[in-house]
Amino acid sequence: MRNDTPSPDLGMLTGRLMRAIQEELFSTLAEQGHPDVRPRHGSVLAHLDPRGTRATDLAERSGQHKQIVGTIVDELVALGYVRREPDPADRRAKLVVFTDRGRDEVAKARAILAAIEQRHERALGADAYTTFKEMFQQVTDRQSAWRTHGGHR
Repeated sequence: MRNDTPSPDLGMLTGRLMRAIQEELFSTLAEQGHPDVRPRHGSVLAHLDPRGTRATDLAERSGQHKQIVGTIVDELVALGYVRREPDPADRRAKLVVFTDRGRDEVAKARAILAAIEQRHERALGADAYTTFKEMFQQVTDRQSAWRTHGGHR
């Protein structure tokens, strides 16, 4: 019997993977004391240097507009994950800096993500998982560069 159902395309697969990882990550974070952090907060928390980062740099790193990053930083300040403080290199500028609560959330998120990866590595085997990640990185890099190479590469 033929299966006429087309296999999911790359967009569908990556979207499903991202949603499934986020669901596990944020459910587990909630269980571990961080019920108020949301996927959108990752555009700041994942790109914040331990000593602090300017909002303009967070926007560039995350690919978000500066206004969106500013709104997310405001949310994270209100939730107690980050604070703003003067940049010692330029007193006119502000750095977004982790609070203890923010550092705890990032440490827990990294541990949860590492456990997810270890689970998949065990299921697929170390060599297959390493190959998968290398190839997935190549596809991601090539897709990210599509605009700079005339729409194709």
